[in-house]
Amino acid sequence: MAYVINEDCIACGTCIDECPVEAISEGDIYVIDPDVCTDCGTCAEVCPTEAIHPA
Repeated sequence: MAYVINEDCIACGTCIDECPVEAISEGDIYVIDPDVCTDCGTCAEVCPTEAIHPA
């Protein structure tokens, strides 16, 4: 299962820089493409608001 970003996202950009497969895109809040995400969890580890969780 891919990770998802919830409404706690503050669009700080930390996760985008850490994703090794570039599965995260910008928007009002960031979004993770489930077809690209490899479930590594790196984004969740660096998220300052704990907005990223396994789906």
